[in-house]
Amino acid sequence: MKHIASMILMLTLGVAAVYAQEQPVKMTFSGNGAASPINLNQPNTNTIEENVAGKSTVGSFTFRNVTATAASPSPEPPSTCSGPNHLYFPRVAGAGIFRFQDGSLLNVTLTQGGDCIDLAHMKGHCTLTLQIMGGTGRFKGAKKGVLTYTETAVPVLADASDNPVFFTETGEITGAVSGVSEEQGQDEGQ
Repeated sequence: MKHIASMILMLTLGVAAVYAQEQPVKMTFSGNGAASPINLNQPNTNTIEENVAGKSTVGSFTFRNVTATAASPSPEPPSTCSGPNHLYFPRVAGAGIFRFQDGSLLNVTLTQGGDCIDLAHMKGHCTLTLQIMGGTGRFKGAKKGVLTYTETAVPVLADASDNPVFFTETGEITGAVSGVSEEQGQDEGQ
């Protein structure tokens, strides 16, 4: 009996250690972005949405991200988005859901970020900081971690006033997540 109790304790501690480990994450993606039918009702903002898919160190995934972005450019852009041909639009609120090939979900919320629009090259560069908020399946224990989402957006469709409204998006997501179970879909083609 003593040995069985010791084995159970060791297994329990071993499982807890698996969930406590921080795992580096690197993801690459492509997809699209546009105005969202969801309205976050944040003052002086527009709600936008990204829908992307890709591969990562934790498996193939899709990601839907809904955020409120300032309706007017910031009068004080970051140094990485300065110059006469650049406009910076901060993102003020939002969240996203990663869905992995095995059906596991990972939920994130926006903590900071924005879009730098390069008018000379007709491209947008977006950087977002996303806080992990939990999940399901092998991400059920995920409660900590920060991911950095970086993308390049290029317009493919404009409205009747020639304002870009639909974009291709490519980029990467890097960071770390704690609380991922061992069933990590290593065969999903990292």
